[in-house]
Amino acid sequence: MASPRREHLVETAARLFNAHGYHATGIDRILAEAGVAKMTLYNHFRSKDELILAVLRRRDETFRNMLVRAVERRGETARERLLAIFDVLEEWFRSKDFRGCMFINASAEYGAPDSAIRAASCEHKRLLTGYIEELSREAGAGEPAAVAGQIMLLTEGAIVSAQINCDCAAAQQAKSAAATLVAAAIPAN
Repeated sequence: MASPRREHLVETAARLFNAHGYHATGIDRILAEAGVAKMTLYNHFRSKDELILAVLRRRDETFRNMLVRAVERRGETARERLLAIFDVLEEWFRSKDFRGCMFINASAEYGAPDSAIRAASCEHKRLLTGYIEELSREAGAGEPAAVAGQIMLLTEGAIVSAQINCDCAAAQQAKSAAATLVAAAIPAN
């Protein structure tokens, strides 16, 4: 079980990284906001990169769990759930703490091909794509991997558009495109 101080550091860092970015948020600011000494940080993490990885692991788990639960509540069939993804995104875009995707932002700041932070971001996206592929397969898509890739591309575009243009309607625009895709790729029951 993780210590309460470690958890508090991860929560504080996540909030600051989401609000200000990874490079712009220094260790001293995290320590000041968390109210802990530098030694406490280094007792739990060897570096800022290790702290970022812990934040991304936590965010991956919480975001995917939230998405799956919310999608399951909104759609009775796999076909409905594929489109419900965009309703969940719109709700996220309208939340007061939406600053874009922490994984897209991390990849932008840590873009080197051998970066562990970039790898963690790619893994998050791979896991989301896997969930969408599972829904596509369950819905009866002939090529579930292709459908998942296309829907994932629409979700990523909606996220970036919502962040850059402050446009919550991006989710519904992407949903409209996804509905066309789903109608063409998945036979109606």
